[in-house]
Formats: sequence, C-alpha cells, structure tokens
Amino acid sequence: MKYIDYSWDFVGANTKQFTHCYHNYPAMMIPQIAERILVKYGADSHLLFDPYCGTGTSLVEANLKGINAIGTDLNPLARLIAKTKTTKINLQLLDLYLKDFNDYMFSLMFNFANKISIVIPQINNIDFWFDKAVQEKLAIIKTFIDNIEDENVSNFFKVAFSETVRESSFTRNSEFKMFRMTTEQMQKFNPDVFGLMQSKLARNHKGLKAFVEQKQNATSQVYDFNTSNEVRHIEEESVDIVVTSPPYGDSRTTVAYGQFSRLANEWLDVENANQIDNNLMGGKRQKEVCNFDSLALKESLEKIVAVDEKRAAEVSSFYCDYQKSIGNVAKTIKKGGYACFVVGNRKVKGEVLPTDEITKDFFENQGFTHLETIIRNIPNKRMPSKNSPTNVTGKKDETMNNEYIVIMRK
Repeated sequence: MKYIDYSWDFVGANTKQFTHCYHNYPAMMIPQIAERILVKYGADSHLLFDPYCGTGTSLVEANLKGINAIGTDLNPLARLIAKTKTTKINLQLLDLYLKDFNDYMFSLMFNFANKISIVIPQINNIDFWFDKAVQEKLAIIKTFIDNIEDENVSNFFKVAFSETVRESSFTRNSEFKMFRMTTEQMQKFNPDVFGLMQSKLARNHKGLKAFVEQKQNATSQVYDFNTSNEVRHIEEESVDIVVTSPPYGDSRTTVAYGQFSRLANEWLDVENANQIDNNLMGGKRQKEVCNFDSLALKESLEKIVAVDEKRAAEVSSFYCDYQKSIGNVAKTIKKGGYACFVVGNRKVKGEVLPTDEITKDFFENQGFTHLETIIRNIPNKRMPSKNSPTNVTGKKDETMNNEYIVIMRK
C-alpha cells in the first residue's frame, strides 16, 4: 500500500524543540516524523537502531519515549552531535563552566589576551577560509574547550563551537558544499565570533534543560559504522525498531555531508577530515559487479547506462553499498520488528531512481513484509528545490519534493 498523506508534511511545526536545536546539518529528518513512527509502530519497543543516525534525531525521540537507542554514522561530526544531543549533563556543573567561559570572554574584551598563549591549528588553506582575526578568536575558544576536563561538557562546547566555526568562515552558509563568498561579501563580512559562540551555548542550554526535564531514563550509544562491515556493537535480532533516513545518494553528487562538516572537523582535530565523502556510501567505485535484488533498480540503471556509463557506475556503487547495508541492518531486527526508512527518490540523467521501491525490494529479499509506504511533501528539509543535473548553465531540474516513509516488518 502506497499513499499520500498530507498530515505527515508537518507544515510550520517546531523542529527545534529539546536538543534538536543544537546544530544545523544537511537533509535532517524532522523529529515529528520519528516521533509519529514511534507512536504508530514502536509502542512496545525497548531498543531502537538508526544505522545512518546523522545528528541523532531518532535517538532523541526514542529517548524521550523511554526507549534505549543505538546510532551509527561515518561522519565524526555527526557522531559528536548525536552523542551530545542524547547526553543528560548535570545542569549545575554545566552552569559553572558557562560562567567560567563568560568570565574568560569578558576578561579578553578588556585586553588581557597577552596572558593567553594560543595555537592556531594546522588546517589546509586556513587563510582561504578564515580571516586572520577570526582564526585567533576561534583558537582562543578552542584553548578554553581543550582545558575542559569533563568529556560531556567538553562535547557540549564543541557542538556550539562547530557551528561557530562554520558561521564565522568565508563559506557561503546557504550552501552545504564548500563555496567561498565573493570578494565583495568577504570585505563586508565581520563575524562576532565570541558573540556567536555565546548565543549557541545559550540556545543549546535551553534545549538541554527541556530535554533533562522530561525525566526519562533511556540512553543512547553512538558508534562509527562501515557499510562493508557487519554491524558491530549490536547483537543479531536484538532491535525492536529501526527508524532512519539513509543518504539519498553518494555525497559527491547529492548531499555533501563531508564538505559541510570539513572545517569544523578540522578545527576539532579530526584526522583526514577532507576524506569523509569518499568513505560514505557510494564514495568508492565498486570493483565487482553487484547483483541487485531489485527489478526497479535494474530498469533504472539500464536507462542511465544508455546515457552515461560513468554516472551509471557511480549510481551502481551507491546502491551496492546500500544493499549490503540493508542486509546487515536486517540481521539486527527481531522477528516481528520493524524497519522504517525515510527515503527520497533522486533523479540522475533525467531518470528517477525509485529508492522507496528499491528499499522495499532489498528488505523483501531479507524476508521482510511491506506494510505501507507513506508519501509526504518536504516543506521543512534543507535541500535545494532545483539543481543542475547536466551542469549546463541555466538548465535546472526539480530535485526531490517528496519523501517516502517505507514501513517493513520482519
């Protein structure tokens, strides 16, 4: 059963309640979707798994309902945010650190900076992306964070710092890919680095307080994940429900998670921060030919091959990783458990790839039954509504305006 339901659009809903306010991120699943899936299919759940958890939307929603959760993601920044969003920090302890930080900022404004020795990290093209004065201010904040002994408090500050890094760089913030502002824009650009950091901390403190006040005892664990490996950290048939929104395609040609995160990851000392997109699904070209368990995918690939063999090979690499990943995820789900995948059907070379049908096919091959697919409009998701699939100047095409909530049962 596949049907449109406008009530899943959640037009005008507040998507930034609780710790959902912590950090912006590309193509985030809105919390209302995860919450409604849990009401409909997760009433008796004890453990939720999100294999592509991003910044942890479904983990937070599970914890708010008293359900323990496990999330995995390949991007270190996403893991940091997800872990921090689901960690209940003692507010009195946090307030002491926030007071220290505000005092530290106050003293610097009255020119005690000569007492602080700062180290600006070794970042590729740092002068290309950051003004010298901004680099110094970010280094001052980082020095404070590096001296925080409590790991959870340190992570709380790092998440606010990550957004501050992005918003004080020369990156065009309306884009997820790394594009620099024009020379004219850069000349006018004068970010209040300390003010940005303080406002992020204050906003996130408010979200944390609301989250802590819910008084649920459920917890989340967040781990690294590799599509080619078995799912680690989770026993087979231990998960009641999977609620997730997998990537729409490889990062280079769809949503650039690695590019979006790169500067923050570099400031946070993540190694090989510029390689993240290559490690995500479809990031590496598959050497072997994949035998796909989906007629819908095979038909779409044939049409793309006829137009562009190289693009067809890239698409095939992504779905090869996706099929393996679904095989691994399927093993973790209990008999009678649910897999709820929120997917988008992207277009390549004018051909729509029916990822909702492909997801259904892949799960049916793992012994799952399809219950329903709900089609919703995307009013809230930060995605470009048009793109240039041919890279011909001025030739635009519609991107995804719908999402498909595919519900499968083992």
